[in-house]
Amino acid sequence: MPSEQQDINWTPVHVLGEDRPSRWLILCDHANNVVPPWVSQPHLGLPPTELERHIAFDIGAAGVAIRLADRLNAPLVLSNFSRLVIDPNRGEDDPTLVRRLYDETIIPGNRHIDQAEVERRLDLCYRPYHVAVERAAARRSDTVIVSIHSFTPQLRHKPMRPWHVGLLFADDTRLSMPLAELLQRDEELVVGLNEPYSGYLAGDTIDRHALRKGRQNTLIELRSELIEDDAGQAEWADRLAAVLPEALHLADAGKGD
Repeated sequence: MPSEQQDINWTPVHVLGEDRPSRWLILCDHANNVVPPWVSQPHLGLPPTELERHIAFDIGAAGVAIRLADRLNAPLVLSNFSRLVIDPNRGEDDPTLVRRLYDETIIPGNRHIDQAEVERRLDLCYRPYHVAVERAAARRSDTVIVSIHSFTPQLRHKPMRPWHVGLLFADDTRLSMPLAELLQRDEELVVGLNEPYSGYLAGDTIDRHALRKGRQNTLIELRSELIEDDAGQAEWADRLAAVLPEALHLADAGKGD
């Protein structure tokens, strides 16, 4: 799914399986590393190899999300722009909405960005993505949102991260806690709770489309080298598809509070 291919048919968001009946809604905020053709500096001034790194997108996450949505018979919304263009998993007023520096890499195309260009990217990328998410979420009154992300095993000059999977959540733990308990049955898995990041960020996708609407939710972070190929993506989609329905059953029974 991720690609640097850019052409006149570019669109900021892909919605797959929008007529699927499931309660589940699968999201992938950082599905792609595309720099749209209208951005003034090709590749944001970066060498193409930088766009293959985690700074540009969540490696492997789209492949897991596509397979998981298939297995749960659920609709799926994927971004089609690099988070270096603008990050859909941030509030519009977040200082990291457009990054000038990420994991020790300077982003030349963002270094001198002005508010007019930020608004342009909001209008052409960020806002259409969130319109699509809200439309998909509103199709049922009992929508459950699962957001798929990946994290790099090691940031530059930082310690290795030990977790295979992290579950991120804020005050609403209804789904995340049962899911954590089910995943922890596999003693070989290192499961992080609000690792490697905090589960609450005002204005992020879960806050905007789940927490403020009272929708059950969880954000799943997978270590990227585990899902960088088709086999790893299928393995994790199978694992999550096996435990998510049981976790939701427990959540609906009030055992995830």
